[in-house]
Amino acid sequence: MNKMVLMVMLLESALAACGRTPAYVPAAVAAGATPAPVTFPPVSSLSSTEVSMALQLTSPVFIQGNPIPAVYTCTGRNISPALAWGEPPSGTQAFALIMDDPDAPGGTWTHWVLFNLPGSTRSLSENVPPGASLPDGSLQGKNSWGNAGYGGPCPPSGTHRYFFKLFALDRALDLTSGADAARLVKAMQGHVLAKVELMGTYRK
Repeated sequence: MNKMVLMVMLLESALAACGRTPAYVPAAVAAGATPAPVTFPPVSSLSSTEVSMALQLTSPVFIQGNPIPAVYTCTGRNISPALAWGEPPSGTQAFALIMDDPDAPGGTWTHWVLFNLPGSTRSLSENVPPGASLPDGSLQGKNSWGNAGYGGPCPPSGTHRYFFKLFALDRALDLTSGADAARLVKAMQGHVLAKVELMGTYRK
């Protein structure tokens, strides 16, 4: 057997083996456990299109794309879940957070508006209290119910998706408490260094 034929046979064998390789899903993830955090390269080495990948948003109570526990919804205690994130891009002076439901019958429903979190913030504790301001100076805007603070998932029917959107900003915003999501988005224009989302679902 010459070398060329042997190389072809070896290549065909390798390709066949690859075709039979099953997809691997870690048992911990399949069981609903929080996966190990992903390590990203330093933000300074990333291009502008890669910066948002470096800012990972997680929650200890649900993982991306999975159901949000009922305790954090209108059928439970209706309190906000704990959230945490990694190091933001250099120059981050403040954070803003919007939680919304794009599956609401009348259009996107805003559940939470929070802004001017200090740039040193890396997490939010469970059950952030309602009100115009928080002890660290953060301000809360109005949700679609007209309240300042968190309003949990409360879909009228079916399964809805709930997006927690975190923005790293190069400055604190000149906004007063009670601003809605539209005003916040407008004020953030030109100041967003990175954005990351965490999505959970809920069905009554």
